[in-house]
Amino acid sequence: MQDLIKKAGQVKLLVLDVDGILSNGQIIYDANGVETKAFSVQDGIGIKSLSRYGILTAIITGRSSPMVDKRATEMGVNHVVQGRDDKLVALNELLSSLDPTLNITAADCAYMGDDLPDIKALQTVGFAATVPNAHSEVIQRSHMVTTRAGGAGAVREVCDLILKGHGHYQDFIAHYTLDEAQTQDKLS
Repeated sequence: MQDLIKKAGQVKLLVLDVDGILSNGQIIYDANGVETKAFSVQDGIGIKSLSRYGILTAIITGRSSPMVDKRATEMGVNHVVQGRDDKLVALNELLSSLDPTLNITAADCAYMGDDLPDIKALQTVGFAATVPNAHSEVIQRSHMVTTRAGGAGAVREVCDLILKGHGHYQDFIAHYTLDEAQTQDKLS
């Protein structure tokens, strides 16, 4: 676990796939043919937590969906790249488009994907993460396999680990908890 925390502490940019990572991977169409996806609120809080500490976030997905744009905006995702099947090319283009003063390379990135199109990107970054129901080839090439599935808090696990690696986790949690003295007053 310490090796994972150390790797996570080097992350300057978290890059996420959507289907199977930010969502459960199902594509649901209503009677009118309108596609819907479900996203985890816990993942959203995790992504927002990274922003609080200056860690950038991005989405690279093979599909295109207005729902992804909407959810990315709600979560404060810095960069959204849709409709790209070659995730490694998209990742490299994203990195080259960043402000050069940020000095972010693939080694400074975490990438989270779950299927074969994600493998090259996973192999390129400094920290590769996936979900338990990912393709076996993805699992073999990842540093971390979350305990939660995509769309059910898996991204939050990675965000929390990144915060721990950067030494910000306790500070982040402190925003949501009472200090010891306040807790004792409530229990008395």
